[in-house]
Amino acid sequence: MRLADRFAWGARCYVMGIINVTPDSFSGDGLGSIEGLAARAVDLAARFIDAGADILDIGGESTRPGSSPVGAAEEIARVVPVVAALAARFPDAVLSVDTSKAAVAAAALDAGAAWVNDVWALKADPAMAPLVAARKAPVVLMHNRSRPRAVESDPRLGSQYIGARYRHLIDDVTAELAALTGDAIAAGIDRGQIILDPGIGFGKTVVQNMALINHLDRLKRLGYPLLIGPSRKSFIGQILDLGPGERDEGTAACVAIGIARGADIVRVHDVKGAARVAKMTDAIIRAPADGAAEGSGSTA
Repeated sequence: MRLADRFAWGARCYVMGIINVTPDSFSGDGLGSIEGLAARAVDLAARFIDAGADILDIGGESTRPGSSPVGAAEEIARVVPVVAALAARFPDAVLSVDTSKAAVAAAALDAGAAWVNDVWALKADPAMAPLVAARKAPVVLMHNRSRPRAVESDPRLGSQYIGARYRHLIDDVTAELAALTGDAIAAGIDRGQIILDPGIGFGKTVVQNMALINHLDRLKRLGYPLLIGPSRKSFIGQILDLGPGERDEGTAACVAIGIARGADIVRVHDVKGAARVAKMTDAIIRAPADGAAEGSGSTA
């Protein structure tokens, strides 16, 4: 698919619903074992679509801090039947595969996925960039300085990646994302098929995560659509002193500020809540500056 044919960037923010086909999601929303997995995913997808999801993001390997790697064969066994079932049940849905492995991406694209969401921005697997280029698939390139063993754990609030060192956070992330897009284009990927993700929660401290959300407008200068994924992450738990299952209100605040600062896609667990927040935030930030409105409604 061509992004320009499906998405009107700047007209509104789009909602991406997270479908974790894993047994070990950090937020407790993983769909569990292989048996019956596709049916559970279809049920969840139906709820997401009814609630306003524009994109469904299917992932078969947890990226939570401290998670164990999954082999390509196991990831394919989790992801591909789900993608195929969703493509059959919801032929008009935009399906994204959340993977850093070319073999998984290829199998998911064959099964009906439309694009690739890669948390390692095509760098974890040398075959990924050529695959995306050959398939002419849209791709999400995420900034990621996390280190697998650099993890802090809290028995109540969960685990988080230890923040990396930055000379200047916004400038560094901007420059590194620019370099990633340059590499992707050099590999043959169409500029119009690239979406950028600043990597909230990946190698950033609590303060750095908040700063990224609050200064997304600086990243918009790169000229690409922006996706953010703050949903239920540990920095929200640290601020609110809440476990993963109680972070949807904090996520909603991140979604609202992110949209106000220029986010084009928000990746969330609570689609219903986020879709409502996105619709209201869009209405506010895109209202005429002079207050002009059609008709003469109440001012209350």
